[in-house]
Amino acid sequence: MIRGIRGATTVTANDETEMIDATEKLLQEMIRENQIQPDDVCSIFISLTEDLTAAFPAKALRRFDGWNYVPVMCMKEVPVPESLEKCIRVMMHVNTKLNQSEVKHIYLEQAISLRPDLQKQNH
Repeated sequence: MIRGIRGATTVTANDETEMIDATEKLLQEMIRENQIQPDDVCSIFISLTEDLTAAFPAKALRRFDGWNYVPVMCMKEVPVPESLEKCIRVMMHVNTKLNQSEVKHIYLEQAISLRPDLQKQNH
């Protein structure tokens, strides 16, 4: 069964190093919490708010051994007024035996405010 696993984080500045490091941390947590292997991943979409232009956060995935063939794409998030700024969101499509209720969606930093209901469920 293919499941979508969501995650999000925020950064404090439009800075390449900070963006890639924050994305790496988010991806590591998503992978660890859901016991994901690279061969089980169909694709990964990463979106950024329009105030983040310094880097492609997909570069973070290339730091992981064995993940070089996983398709990943970056895109711009819909610029909704008054939405969370400097936010990086991830949607990972994974083959898994987990039920929807067992999937652990990961929200870090200020992005916890996006889905506090899922944050409480995960811990």
